[in-house]
Amino acid sequence: MIDMSQPQWYVLQTQYGYETIAKESLKQMIDINGFQELIFEVVMPEEEDIVERNGKRKTVMRKKYPNYLFIKMIYTKDVWYMVRQTRGVIDFCSGFDGKPLPMTPEEVKRAQLEKINVEDLKFVVGDHVKVIAGPLIDFIGEVKEIKSDLQKVKVSVSMFGRDTSVELEFGQVEKI
Repeated sequence: MIDMSQPQWYVLQTQYGYETIAKESLKQMIDINGFQELIFEVVMPEEEDIVERNGKRKTVMRKKYPNYLFIKMIYTKDVWYMVRQTRGVIDFCSGFDGKPLPMTPEEVKRAQLEKINVEDLKFVVGDHVKVIAGPLIDFIGEVKEIKSDLQKVKVSVSMFGRDTSVELEFGQVEKI
């Protein structure tokens, strides 16, 4: 049974191209209505991507989940109503009864919504890890370096018979 008195992560669907507007509108709504005790975070996960235009390489930020925001909150009918009425928000991703369905801890980890402390990591330099997300999924490698400030880990994986160093986020690997 889900404890609705504890903060949970929920998924919000937004209008196409309104992710940033919806996020800012939610922050304003939280401040205006004094919901700081009930709504803790609104997240729009982004990742760096390198694009090449006119022969020049440029780093841009891309949304990991277009048309979706993640919100950590304590569910009440008032909060549910106010969030749904916010500009740019279509609705919560909900369960069969129409109530918002909180994300499971595994989904939160996979979406990398919460920062992972270095002390909470279950691996150290030299350990073997399995890649659980991203383009190198199911690859196995050895941890070479942990960058706690960037929430990244450098792993040496074997591709085409050669060891290759790749930089992955903490949530993309797990200890074997």
